[in-house]
Amino acid sequence: MEIKKSPKADLERGKGLSLLMGFVVGLAVLFVSFEWTSTEVTVATEKDQVQDVIAEEEIEITRPENTPPPPPPPAAPVVAEELNIVEDDVELEQQEIVSSEDDATVAQQETFVAAPVVEEEEEEEAQQIFTVVEKQPEFPGGTAELMKFLSKNIKYPVIAQENGIQGRVVCSFVVNRDGSIVDIQVMRGVDPALDKEAVRVIGTMPKWKPGEQRGKPVRVRFILPVQFRLQ
Repeated sequence: MEIKKSPKADLERGKGLSLLMGFVVGLAVLFVSFEWTSTEVTVATEKDQVQDVIAEEEIEITRPENTPPPPPPPAAPVVAEELNIVEDDVELEQQEIVSSEDDATVAQQETFVAAPVVEEEEEEEAQQIFTVVEKQPEFPGGTAELMKFLSKNIKYPVIAQENGIQGRVVCSFVVNRDGSIVDIQVMRGVDPALDKEAVRVIGTMPKWKPGEQRGKPVRVRFILPVQFRLQ
């Protein structure tokens, strides 16, 4: 059995027309809203621009004043030279000019004193220490007296005696030009105790006869062995 619908009961029949009417109404409302909105626009005219330019031109322009240059300094006074004109037939008094250089009586005579000449060779010989000279330095009384002096004044160190230490200590010293003994050194030692005693004894010796070179006393280094022997 076919079912038939009544045209009055069809709901889809007026749908398209309603949609079209809604679009028309919306556009009309939008158009009316644009027409009612007004914007205030200010347009600058040529008259306003001309007035601005005139205002700028009326600004006063200041210029620096020209300062006059300072006055020139006053000129120095001119002194006129006075010339005394003397006639040729007038005799002038002649004045003699006498200087101390021309007057022999006033001149001072300086006596030249020559500086003392110091012989360099003598100074060098005074400072130089010789090892070999024409005449060797000598103990007062000779070598025999020197041996007696050493044997009499040497004190054998006790510690060396207890340990049985003996030997020969070789010493050197300088005999000055006045015969004094200086710069005592141990060239070859045996024991510290014996070395010290040898230096002490040599330092107590009296002045020697100085050595000579070309007939003049000089400083000479002398070598002396000191023998330590236990009996």
